[in-house]
Amino acid sequence: MPRSASRRSFLLRAGAAGAGVLVSSIVARGALAQGTPKVASITMVINQSPWFEGFRRLVEQYQKETGNRIELDVNPYAGALDKIRNSLRASSGSYDLLAIDNNWMVEFFAGGFLAPVHDVDPKFRLDPEVSTYGGTIYWNDKLRTFDPKGGKLMGVPVNGNVEVFYYRKDLYDQHGLKVPETWDDVLANAQKLNDGTRVYGFVHRDDRDSALADFSNYLFSFGGDIFKDASTGDFTVTLNSPAALRALDFYLKLGKAGGYPTAGAVSQGQMIQLMATGKAAQTVGIVGAWAQLEDPNKSAVVGKFEAALIPKGRDGHHASRAGHWIGAIARNVPKDRQRAALTFLDWFQTLDHQLAYTRYGAVPVRVDLGNTDLARDPKFRFLKAQSENSKVAKMYAVIPEAAQMSSIVSLRLNECIIGNASPAAALNHASAEVQELVARGGRKTGRLPDLA
Repeated sequence: MPRSASRRSFLLRAGAAGAGVLVSSIVARGALAQGTPKVASITMVINQSPWFEGFRRLVEQYQKETGNRIELDVNPYAGALDKIRNSLRASSGSYDLLAIDNNWMVEFFAGGFLAPVHDVDPKFRLDPEVSTYGGTIYWNDKLRTFDPKGGKLMGVPVNGNVEVFYYRKDLYDQHGLKVPETWDDVLANAQKLNDGTRVYGFVHRDDRDSALADFSNYLFSFGGDIFKDASTGDFTVTLNSPAALRALDFYLKLGKAGGYPTAGAVSQGQMIQLMATGKAAQTVGIVGAWAQLEDPNKSAVVGKFEAALIPKGRDGHHASRAGHWIGAIARNVPKDRQRAALTFLDWFQTLDHQLAYTRYGAVPVRVDLGNTDLARDPKFRFLKAQSENSKVAKMYAVIPEAAQMSSIVSLRLNECIIGNASPAAALNHASAEVQELVARGGRKTGRLPDLA
């Protein structure tokens, strides 16, 4: 693709200009924000998502404040991935700045396609209040894994879409319930809230495409993991550990207590719809769903849901599945455009701009927003929970074959959820298949003995 705009991005700019909101058409040239230099124009590829509108508005603010220009090429999820792959593999890249989902990170980090941040500017400083999502924005080429201690900083988070615990405060108040600290507390609440018809006490996101995404919150919080120690390069599969079995046994028990009649069939979209229509009293889901729950045009429960820290399991700890995106810089573009991309990311991460980002409806990446005045605004009451869960965020997509691994494990979990396999058998089967997948990738691996 040439550096000239694609038809999609041209239409985006033309439509915005026609509506009078394309900032670059109204910015006074040379009106630079204090401390932000004038840099080259850049192009960014990004997906169309619920948080995109907030990102677009912040880009407009950046252009207005600095006079610098960013062209956004907006695509569906899969289309964005295709464009990123094609651009990064070309001799000369079409895109300078790339919005990369956590599920794609290992592929691009390990492939050497990106410019590490400190290769672009050795003086760059990631704000300490920006979440690193369990250190997964750092990459160690030697170990071929994420490494917050010895790895290189590969980008700056641009979306902090962690999972949070959702609960209906009105129903909690009605039944005299307390915000749960443990999963056992959630179970007890679910049993009281489930009336079997109008309201389900708890709903899992548990279809065969995404069961691992949902279950990983339980796996991590019960002290389990998929691999023994990916941060040191040890990819021994531990998905069939006793801790994982305890997590899955509880997961099934909570699903049954929740009362939803079609276990194993709930996608993320369906789960959010159950929440928005008042059917689900409790669940775990992405914080990005908040805007829909608070939209009177889409929700029957405006003002009724609250968010909290995901509970901890027995003998476990709090943990939240990370679902973040990063802004990464292409290696195959000129140095001036790499520096321009980093200039934007540096501007983006500041407190004032993250507050604006939140007001625009996007999901921020700083962990200190939960202590700001904005968090005390009822409209943004999710911020405390989002900050707390960001601090305990953990990612399971730690190998290049993460998409294949997720499909494997989600299928086996779903078989268990719908009653076609026992918990032990499901975990044993999934572990064997993940071990084979990792071994084909040339990593040090093995697996635990089968669960009985």
